[in-house]
Amino acid sequence: MGVDRKGNGTGKLRVGIFGAGAVGGYVGGCLAAADADVRFVGRADKEKAWKEGGLRLTDIDGRDETVPPQAIRFSTDIASLRHCDLVVLSVKSAQTEEAARSLQPVLSPQVTILSLQNGVRNGGILKAVLPEARILRGMVPFNIVWRGSNHLHRATEGLLAVEDDPGLDIAARSFLDAGLPLDRRTNIEAVQWAKLLLNLNNAINALSGLPLRKQLEDRNYRRCLAMAQQEALAVLKIAGHIRPARLMPLPASWMPALLRLPDPLFRLLAGRMLKIDATARSSMADDLAAGRMPEVDWINGEIVSLAIRTKGRAPVNERLCGLVHQAFTEKTSPWSGIALLDDLRSRARARAEQHLAG
Repeated sequence: MGVDRKGNGTGKLRVGIFGAGAVGGYVGGCLAAADADVRFVGRADKEKAWKEGGLRLTDIDGRDETVPPQAIRFSTDIASLRHCDLVVLSVKSAQTEEAARSLQPVLSPQVTILSLQNGVRNGGILKAVLPEARILRGMVPFNIVWRGSNHLHRATEGLLAVEDDPGLDIAARSFLDAGLPLDRRTNIEAVQWAKLLLNLNNAINALSGLPLRKQLEDRNYRRCLAMAQQEALAVLKIAGHIRPARLMPLPASWMPALLRLPDPLFRLLAGRMLKIDATARSSMADDLAAGRMPEVDWINGEIVSLAIRTKGRAPVNERLCGLVHQAFTEKTSPWSGIALLDDLRSRARARAEQHLAG
């Protein structure tokens, strides 16, 4: 059973958005602006703001439209998602199992659930809790920033990548009408791992305290990312069964070398990476600023866990996890690029010496 339009009397696709944060709000808002029947489930403060002022959607390509207050269907009650044709899950990865269990008594058994979450394990968690549901994995390549409680702005480029499935045919037309064409992939796991490699920068951005573009313009921060990516690529190679897809013009294996280039050469060769709104920050930076625990264990922590499973270590990504946890619990000051680079190099050297001593 795929996504269809079932008896709601309007012929509209009925989409539930579970997790009305930046991603869920933007995706659901674009669908609602294109006249899909969208029901949001999220926090009461968002419900109040959107029902009073509507939801404004802008992007770096010039989009600027508002879903009016009367068109906002928002609730804090998950039961409002009953009878949806498609549920987009955009809660934090740590909340996936809890979200799936709360959906269990609400949704018809064979409903389609599209996970638009960070990390690579959410699909398996959902399938374990909801074995009869059609679980599709997705990847959001662009960055969404809040510009007020009811204004969301897409600050970078990219197409939504989703696991290809015949049941998405009708939904795909609705997403296209909403200005969100779907990049349907048969190798979605490879896409998720490739995105995770890029997302290793989220921790560095959060620790820097800078907007993404300004952070990436600093060679020392890029060297930190190069170390994290190179370590991750080595772990993936040892694991053997994981080959990241190509999301950028260059293969993933070339990215560390590109990141280490001097600033003028990097700007010349990697202009696409710097096509970022000046206000954009990583989701981890947003979480730290809001007092929420970032998803570092679902991104850098995945590399650490995979290294342990292959009887190795990933000291750079392990250290980044520790620093983000420390920033959350102790409200530490931002790191300069050179200080963070020296710290990560020190950790990597100590691990190498420990390995040689053996």
